[in-house]
Amino acid sequence: MLAPSIASVPADLPLPLAEPDAGELRLEIVLAALADPLRLTIIRKLLLESEAYDHPCGWFGFERPKSSLTHHFKALREAGLIRQRQYGLERRSRVRTEDLDARFPGLLDLVRAWRPDLSS
Repeated sequence: MLAPSIASVPADLPLPLAEPDAGELRLEIVLAALADPLRLTIIRKLLLESEAYDHPCGWFGFERPKSSLTHHFKALREAGLIRQRQYGLERRSRVRTEDLDARFPGLLDLVRAWRPDLSS
């Protein structure tokens, strides 16, 4: 899936929540965040199925407590994997594709190719 062009980014977006700058992204922190299967699934789903610009937690369809999902999305944002914006009471997320591809070429291709173990 191609990253959105600058022209396709909606002009009226809320500002992103605090996140590391692209140059501050560290591979060990990114990999630690991706080591959790739920977080890896979140990133993969965003990469493979994302059509809109930002997605709310409900879009993912996880049967998890909100507090658990909040923790996982915060870990992904603080690692620099996703950008989150506040829309009223709802936070919406998208992968920082451009930043991650520039900093760690091929990493997102590995995430796209990963298949969850459905036997567990």
